Amino acid sequence: MSFPSTYNFSYYRGDTNEFVIRPKIANGDEFDLTGYTAIYKIADVRGPDFTGTQKTGSAIVDTANNLITCKITPGVGRTIVGASAVYDIQITDNTNIYTVLTGTITITEDVTGAA
Repeated sequence: MSFPSTYNFSYYRGDTNEFVIRPKIANGDEFDLTGYTAIYKIADVRGPDFTGTQKTGSAIVDTANNLITCKITPGVGRTIVGASAVYDIQITDNTNIYTVLTGTITITEDVTGAA
């Protein structure tokens, strides 16, 4: 596993946002996700002295297809503070931790508000 890939995206507050990750090893082959779980953390700041807010998105590992389905649900999306956020998606087998994807989320406020 090499340094994480970057994926920056826009999010419309209160909507469902979903995407799929297919991790690869350095030579381009699929990374075998057997025995791994995934963690999707969304925060307002990065860094070792974290003092901001942090939310958890959904990250489901599908070992049959070697992919991770990541989702921001409306309930989580409404609690993200500010006009932008950062995120990391990591996989772990309880021994190793790999960050597979990171990026910035640009947030657009919705019109309808909390329903």
